[in-house]
Amino acid sequence: MLTCLSLFLIVGLLFFAMACTGPAPEYQTEVTIKDIMDSVIDPNADYVWQSVSTTASSKGIVEKAPRTEDDWREVRRHTIALMEATNALQIPGRRVARPGEKSEDPRIEEPPEVIQTIIDSDRASWYKNAHGLYAAAALLLKATDAQNVDGLVDAGDKVDKACETCHLKYWYPNQTDLFKKVAPSGSVRKTP
Repeated sequence: MLTCLSLFLIVGLLFFAMACTGPAPEYQTEVTIKDIMDSVIDPNADYVWQSVSTTASSKGIVEKAPRTEDDWREVRRHTIALMEATNALQIPGRRVARPGEKSEDPRIEEPPEVIQTIIDSDRASWYKNAHGLYAAAALLLKATDAQNVDGLVDAGDKVDKACETCHLKYWYPNQTDLFKKVAPSGSVRKTP
């Protein structure tokens, strides 16, 4: 009798535990990593990078930086979109590109199926790179909330380094030597 009662108790607890945890999340992954890069990460990072600049011309030097509350609010919006995109990159089942999609420049970039294989063979490194971009973007958010232009520039450089670190591992790993020659420090500043 005790064994039967124990069995019913265990089964009851299992059902209760399953009911409390709810169903597993269902992610929709039709949007590819390439889509997220092209539509969310690149334009938002570009906006933040371009929010601070110095331009020299025959008319003189023009300094650009967020100054008003609206300027800072807009930088913050783009920063948050960038941060959240790093989470979207990590959703299980997300593909690098659509079937049949080719590299934009096969002389430089690996084909999408090769990139997918590299990512799938070491998901921990993929997650680590996404977390690195998130951490760099979090510094952007901190600088933005403090309305610190120098902090924005410094954090922007860290975002750039996080991007290039990932690209050199997955998108163009055969270009590592070229980037060392161009930017020995390991940082390559994206220019518009």
